[in-house]
Amino acid sequence: DDAFPDTFGRMRWDKPASTITTKFTSISNGRFGHPDEDRALSIREGATLQTFPREYDFKSNNIATTARLIGNAVPCEYARRLGELIVGGK
Repeated sequence: DDAFPDTFGRMRWDKPASTITTKFTSISNGRFGHPDEDRALSIREGATLQTFPREYDFKSNNIATTARLIGNAVPCEYARRLGELIVGGK
């Protein structure tokens, strides 16, 4: 059935990741199934896709709040490169 192509999708190692949303920790909210394991992405995996540094410590009280912070973020590397273009005038 092609009625809901973004539900219960699995990510792939050989394809670009789907856009991370605030609900990426739930397998039923998009294409956030782990490529090999029967689960959704973890908080750390979502943060990695958003290019947060591994040592970045999210200050929140629960998983849903942390997922919202990650899902609403502009990817760190994208922001850094955009900032360099703006500051450098290139």
